[in-house]
Amino acid sequence: MPDWSLTLHASIHEIDSELWNRCAGPDNPFVSHGFLSALEESGSVGPRTGWLPRHAVLHADGQPVAMAPLYGKGHSYGEYVFDHAWANAYEQAGGRYYPKLQSAVPFSPVPGPRLLIHPDYPAPEAAAQALGQAIAQACGELELSSVHATFCTRDDQFHLVRNGWLPRLGLQYHWHNRGYADFEHFLAALSSRKRKSIRRERRDAQNCGLTFHTKRGLDITAADWEAFYRFYLSTIDRKWGSAYLTARFFPLLCERLGDRIVLMLAEHEGKPVAAALNILGKDTLYGRNWGCEGEWPFLHFELCYYRAIDFAIEHNLSRVEAGAQGEHKIQRGYLPKLTYSAHYLRDPNLRSAVADFLDQERAAIHEEKEALGEFSPYRTEE
Repeated sequence: MPDWSLTLHASIHEIDSELWNRCAGPDNPFVSHGFLSALEESGSVGPRTGWLPRHAVLHADGQPVAMAPLYGKGHSYGEYVFDHAWANAYEQAGGRYYPKLQSAVPFSPVPGPRLLIHPDYPAPEAAAQALGQAIAQACGELELSSVHATFCTRDDQFHLVRNGWLPRLGLQYHWHNRGYADFEHFLAALSSRKRKSIRRERRDAQNCGLTFHTKRGLDITAADWEAFYRFYLSTIDRKWGSAYLTARFFPLLCERLGDRIVLMLAEHEGKPVAAALNILGKDTLYGRNWGCEGEWPFLHFELCYYRAIDFAIEHNLSRVEAGAQGEHKIQRGYLPKLTYSAHYLRDPNLRSAVADFLDQERAAIHEEKEALGEFSPYRTEE
């Protein structure tokens, strides 16, 4: 049995980027050193937004073998897996829910690994178990109420639950590529009514005098990013949200991730009026932020859903993940998929109450997924 030890780091820059990326792997860009460092350097995470880096490094006999993106938080904003009710109930009962620890990618409801194990470590399951146990132990030593791993993988959830964490499920809507040759081939897989509806939406969006461009990496100009940030802020204003991401974040992220950044733009008379930001993984296109100026019929669907499908087919990607929420995505080919999280709660009374709630919620999520599947637009189920 190795001698396990855990260190917490107040900046991703305290951890060697090559070592971090070896543990994170190449598949999911959101847990890359480049993505997380862009959040920090741009001021998008930090005291201003209440996401304080506390990244975890697990050592076996003094050697780093596993890592986890980890943040100290005094609120529950920007997480997309909601625990406000737990916090309110606990504090009404005299407890102190905040601060807490959060293993997540800030402001990004993107499923991916949270327990990052070095690929050369010969006992990856033991390392995953030890990392989850060590983070829970750190939560106790810091006298915090809880630690949460949100939008983790199913395997991560399995390892954490074995250490006493509570499992939680959610739903997102993803498009899967069945080997389509082009968009028309995809449409042919849909029912006639849905096929006609999508064609009408695309036609209406494209007949507004707009021109569309897809740019990647360093082809995206400073002017493009300035326009995109305006759109981002306008979307935040309409949703009464908070602009966590700063203007510097997007071009800095583009510098770090290069051609993994895919920006889809709509212009009217040479002026950008809308844009959708996507990030390219190994076999997945992740839709992230979008915004527009003016009213354009079905433009959101065209930029965020249909052009993402076009891109995925052209580049032989397995799927498109278009972010959180949105049952309206189903009729456009994005079907419900389970997401996973795990929650460690120190107080046994709080833990017992939340466990009962999650038992009921998981059953409801499974029922909802099955019911939503009945609305699938496909002629045959995926």
